[in-house]
Amino acid sequence: MLKTIEFCPVCKSKNFNPFLVCKDYTVTNESFTIVSCQSCGFKFTSPRPTNDTIGAYYKSETYISHSNTSKGLVAKLYKAIRTYTLKKKLALVNANVPRGTILDYGCGTGMFLKTCQDNQWKAFGTEPDNDARNLASQQGLNVFSDKDRLQTYITNEQFDAITLWHVLEHVTDLDETLTFFKTRLKTNGVLIIAIPNHKSYDALHYGSSWAAYDVPRHIYHFEPATIQKALANYGFVLKQMKPMKFDSFYVSLLSEKYRTGKINYWRAFITGLKSNLKVKDAGDYSSVIYIFKQK
Repeated sequence: MLKTIEFCPVCKSKNFNPFLVCKDYTVTNESFTIVSCQSCGFKFTSPRPTNDTIGAYYKSETYISHSNTSKGLVAKLYKAIRTYTLKKKLALVNANVPRGTILDYGCGTGMFLKTCQDNQWKAFGTEPDNDARNLASQQGLNVFSDKDRLQTYITNEQFDAITLWHVLEHVTDLDETLTFFKTRLKTNGVLIIAIPNHKSYDALHYGSSWAAYDVPRHIYHFEPATIQKALANYGFVLKQMKPMKFDSFYVSLLSEKYRTGKINYWRAFITGLKSNLKVKDAGDYSSVIYIFKQK
């Protein structure tokens, strides 16, 4: 079953234009429409699967963040780079807030959460996928299926840091989630959000075959202007943007496969390199890390 989004999640307008029709290359080969708000330009997948049916679209071994698979060269490259980026992510958090309590929202198999816990953070995570959550729990991590179960456990505790690494584009209850962050983040805390950027060179190059559209799992499709507008509605102000330079290469590998049916490693490398070289600032990269604090 599908659900139509009636109001723009950023500005509440009801006027949308079709933007792109993209295929679900990961699970079903179904096509989904991305629309663009006429008022603010925010783009989102509509109609999208209902909350009861969305889980089926994650059931694939190729969905690496949930399965932790090492099958295939792309998965091996992903995991090799992840070892390096986990340390960089932790360093970014440590640079913005003292050690304390951290929530990794949508923690997948718990790789980053485990890194935090091993470095003296009091760590909590949420992860709706049962298989991924079980892998995280097996590492001795405090991981809950959703924010409601987490709140039952922590009662009134607030967080020094909340992180979302390629998660915000997935959440089905955006308003409730951002309200939860506003309530649960300490006054001097930091909210760190990493998301794909559909304004990047590789996104424009691949068009509807761009892997980071990832419909229907990706409901929201942000760019620097719209993520700032969305977060401002909940009292957050952008402090800094940081690039995720490896993402252009990984996304280009998948996009080549989606476009042609096979991976052309050299062409993907050139596209990823061009995407990084053509940027004018951090907000032009294939994926961007946004660092927010409360006003």
